[in-house]
Amino acid sequence: MGLTDKREELLKQLPIIQTEVRRSKDGKYLIHRTTITHIKPMSYYKAILDNTVTVEEESIKDLQTALEA
Repeated sequence: MGLTDKREELLKQLPIIQTEVRRSKDGKYLIHRTTITHIKPMSYYKAILDNTVTVEEESIKDLQTALEA
């Protein structure tokens, strides 16, 4: 039983997770390394970078006053 085209496309979009387990050079430790790789099209990042958000600085005292109210 094979995967449907929709399921295959979904799996292609998921991050690639790789694990490596090895012993340290001196043999005292077990090293377990996990690498997560996300692959996104450049258009995704361009859309994020083009979406400019203005940030206004506020005094911490103003925020504390607002929280206490």
